Amino acid sequence: YRIFVGNLGNDVTDEALRKAFSQFKSLGKVRVIRDKKTGKTKGFGFVSLLDAKDYVLAMREMQGQYIMNRPCLLRKSEW
Repeated sequence: YRIFVGNLGNDVTDEALRKAFSQFKSLGKVRVIRDKKTGKTKGFGFVSLLDAKDYVLAMREMQGQYIMNRPCLLRKSEW
């Protein structure tokens, strides 16, 4: 179960995103997407959860929560 996490600031790292979602036991891969040339974030990332219950909880609880200095926007990943 993959979640698209949008509205991330330039200072957000994979580790910061992992920490934000760490309360969900089935947390899998976490990835902040970066520009290959500049190394800056593209403003979004992905979080994978292995359990459907955790996925539903994460979508409900984390929507609009601040990760570093911006509220995140969550959507079901189409990728």
